[in-house]
Amino acid sequence: MTCKGCSGAVERVLKKVPGKIFYVANIEIDLEMKRVFVTSTLSSDELLATIKKAGKEASYIGPA
Repeated sequence: MTCKGCSGAVERVLKKVPGKIFYVANIEIDLEMKRVFVTSTLSSDELLATIKKAGKEASYIGPA
């Protein structure tokens, strides 16, 4: 991610995650480091799949 358009797309797709049990509580995007920090009850695999729906490459680097 290099611009606010890219980060906005990721943020929008994460905010659309449906469900009451599984949800995204917090999203922080660091454009300089090209990282997204997410607080969620979703698994890392579910988060990666959701981010990829925005057309962005993603990988899990571990808890912050």
